[in-house]
Amino acid sequence: MEYNSAKIEDFRDIWVFCEQRRGKLMETDFELVSEGRKLADERHSQLVGVLLGYNVKGLANEIGGYGADKVYVIEDPALKDYSSETYADALCQIVMDKKPEVLLIGASTIGRDLAPRCAARLHTGLTADCTHLDIDMNKYLDFLKEASSIDLSTRKFKMEDTNLKMTRPAFGGHMMATITCPRFRPCMSTVRPGVMKKGEYDEVKAKNVLVEDYSVTLKDPLVKVVEIVTEEKKGVDLTGAEIVVAVGAGISKDVEKGMALAQELADVLGNGVVAGSRPAVEAGWLDHELQIGQTGKTVRPKIYVALGISGAIQHKAGMQDSETVIAVNTNPSAPIFEAATYGIAGDLFEVVPKMIASIKAAKAAK
Repeated sequence: MEYNSAKIEDFRDIWVFCEQRRGKLMETDFELVSEGRKLADERHSQLVGVLLGYNVKGLANEIGGYGADKVYVIEDPALKDYSSETYADALCQIVMDKKPEVLLIGASTIGRDLAPRCAARLHTGLTADCTHLDIDMNKYLDFLKEASSIDLSTRKFKMEDTNLKMTRPAFGGHMMATITCPRFRPCMSTVRPGVMKKGEYDEVKAKNVLVEDYSVTLKDPLVKVVEIVTEEKKGVDLTGAEIVVAVGAGISKDVEKGMALAQELADVLGNGVVAGSRPAVEAGWLDHELQIGQTGKTVRPKIYVALGISGAIQHKAGMQDSETVIAVNTNPSAPIFEAATYGIAGDLFEVVPKMIASIKAAKAAK
């Protein structure tokens, strides 16, 4: 059958590109498969994983454990290491043949390189860095009621619309935009790591997933990977941290002391990670990799402490799913208190030392 991205009736099923590096699946794969399962159920279709590499077939069952009905495995020596040219060629071949309705790709460095190349070849649209996905219109309207100030009673919606609704930050994170691709397929989206919630692993589903080999014909690449040199980089796993202490503009009167207090609090709470809001990162107090919010990372720790953070909607989007939120701010009307489990209206330079002392005393009493 000839490939025509405009013949949308030929396309079906929800697909997830499952990225692996050196024989190990990425955490984002499990998040996307879990989210893809929800979308496939809404669309009453199959959820399919696509795995590229060499000697990676043994990873397919793990993808099934998070909800995939089927996994296509494309193995070739040329796919052992990531190459823009060969990976795009292989992925586009199977997409043109099998015609998925939706293709989700993690917004990793590889995903951000691969997705636009494939979208251009497949003659379809791509929405990058998505933070929310919906197919069912009722669920999308529920999302709008929670996440926006739109008066839905004044708007008319096509309730039969089954296009993928891809929501992402726009205009520097100051607003959210929902984008659809009604004229072409597949609907393509890259999704930020840590945004979607990973489901529970199911051993029965892992054993029962259908694993199917798929052969592609790859041309000799114009560029070949000769050697991969890795560099040890000291960093922190922000998205996987169970305790996060975040600082905002409120530490500006004494940045050095504010950062020291945040680190000490993170340490006494138990190997916590210090992060920050966008103003803190733009001021140069923290690396961009430690930014939380719509234009940064999304976290779901057990404990999230916000120090001197006003709590704009852009920031809350990155931490609102935390189990327990403790906020300290001099402004009792700060929006961060709306998301807080416990709120303290006070100067963090006075409050945090008392918090640290109380935690130390509680630990010593055990």
